Parts: sequence; C-alpha cells; structure tokens
Amino acid sequence: MLLCFKLSMPNVGSWNSKWTGANSLYARVVNFGSSKKAKEKAITILNKGYFHYNFGDGWSAGISVSQINAKEAASIRRKSAGFCGYDWMIESIKDNNQIRPTQKTCG
Repeated sequence: MLLCFKLSMPNVGSWNSKWTGANSLYARVVNFGSSKKAKEKAITILNKGYFHYNFGDGWSAGISVSQINAKEAASIRRKSAGFCGYDWMIESIKDNNQIRPTQKTCG
C-alpha cells in the first residue's frame, strides 16, 4: 500500500505572510507493504487524513495523506522538491498517528 504525504504551511509567520516554498510540491511516497499489520497501520493514518503541527512561533505545518498507485508515486517522486527537512513528522505519524516533536538525548 502506497501513501503520499504532502507538506503545506497553513500558518506562515514571516514578515510578508508568505512561504517561499508555497509553489513547490513537497511530498514523500511511503510504501507500507502488503501485510495485514502494515495495511491496518496505513488505513489508520488514511482515516485521519490530515495532521497539523504548530511550531509555536506563528508557523504551522500541515500534512495531508492519501493513497496512491504506482504510476502516481513515480510522478510524485519526480516532481517533489523533498520534504524540507520534516521527514521526522512522517516518522512520528507512522509511529504515533500524530506529529510529536522529536526528543534527542545525549549519550
């Protein structure tokens, strides 16, 4: 099962209220596999469909999730400008079904 995660910035805290990346596609394709457990996880994410994260400084990120086919995945991979360093949000959605800030520890 292939899911597409698309990044947007619905709240912009810049001086001109614009995000310089607004006209680019920021998307990642994630293959959840075909096992029953993987499909259940993907369906749980799809059922929510949209995830929001407030940075607390006037900016917020939105991630919309949709199921896609292999042809759509190839096109998205070609057109995407990456994920702006926010891949951790996808991992958090996969692990927690929500976006949680990462906790780094010294060790």
